[in-house]
Amino acid sequence: MSTNVSASRGLAEWLHGHRLSFACTSYQTGLLALVGTNREGAVALSRCAFDRAMGLAWRAGRLYLATKQEIWRLENILAAGAETADGEDLLLVPRNAQVTGDVDAHELGVSPRGEIVFVNTAYSCLASTSVRHSFRPVWTPPFISRLAPEDRCHLNGVAFDAVGQPAYVTAAGRTDVVGGWREDRRGGGVVVEVAGGKVVAEGLSMPHSPRLVGRDLFFLESGRGQIVRLNLDTGERQDLGFCPGFLRGMSIHDGHALVTVSKPREETFAGLPIDEQLGRRGGTPWCGVLIVELASGNIVQWLRFQGEQTEMFDVVALPGVRQPKAVAPGSSEAQGLITIEREPDPATLSVPVRPRSG
Repeated sequence: MSTNVSASRGLAEWLHGHRLSFACTSYQTGLLALVGTNREGAVALSRCAFDRAMGLAWRAGRLYLATKQEIWRLENILAAGAETADGEDLLLVPRNAQVTGDVDAHELGVSPRGEIVFVNTAYSCLASTSVRHSFRPVWTPPFISRLAPEDRCHLNGVAFDAVGQPAYVTAAGRTDVVGGWREDRRGGGVVVEVAGGKVVAEGLSMPHSPRLVGRDLFFLESGRGQIVRLNLDTGERQDLGFCPGFLRGMSIHDGHALVTVSKPREETFAGLPIDEQLGRRGGTPWCGVLIVELASGNIVQWLRFQGEQTEMFDVVALPGVRQPKAVAPGSSEAQGLITIEREPDPATLSVPVRPRSG
């Protein structure tokens, strides 16, 4: 697939100044891209392939990735302070794949107990991985009567609280029939509290990617092209900034939102308010990652994909990482990256170890 990538003039300097890099995905092209800066101070882009790459979650040195049939765990194999010959200071290698089957897994995170919790969009629930089964349901919206692979409400995003518990979700509708959410994409969307099942925001157009910061809940109203802040104490909603594309995926870092935008699958965003907004503003939709200053709503930096790639999904900030890289499962590079965990000193073990013979 032919794709050109361009960046704003100040992106490398911005990333360097914030000691940041980021990862982003495209389910359309099966892309996992990692973006940082190289030793010369220029933007560095690493790309590898995962089938229908979707949601991302980051824990220091570990990246989780939802794909068409698996949830992958990628581990950094570099020692602290080490770099590869090409200058990468983070090298992510696939070490585990939990097979879920095609459940249309969207966003995900990791609970305090280390459980992977993901949005199971096909079955309209939050789910965890299972040793024996495809998944284990952990929460269902109160308006969903039973589990069925029917994408009844298009549950798509989840916000985790400060200790890693799922706290809020977004859904495109409150419908309990197969694909029912499609009938009211302009205003049927909701944000729901996980703990009590309370709807805390409604009348939304295709909400996505809630993120909790203190008592403010940020989310994307994709059908309007807006980043929105909801004060959970007062219920006040505020539009923070318009983005020229269909918003999915958000990561908040140091007063900024990194968001992904996509072009429409058809000629226009037919039936959605964003189509009217773009017409009034005289703009065209983008595909890429935008960095938005939350205080002003200004797009301060960007990375743009042009060509055959037209859709993005998630983005996650990688604080403290300068130049990340990942390798794809099954690639020759992954096959050759054999690492060995050091054997512990027998004197430090609580269980005696017999010396090797021969």
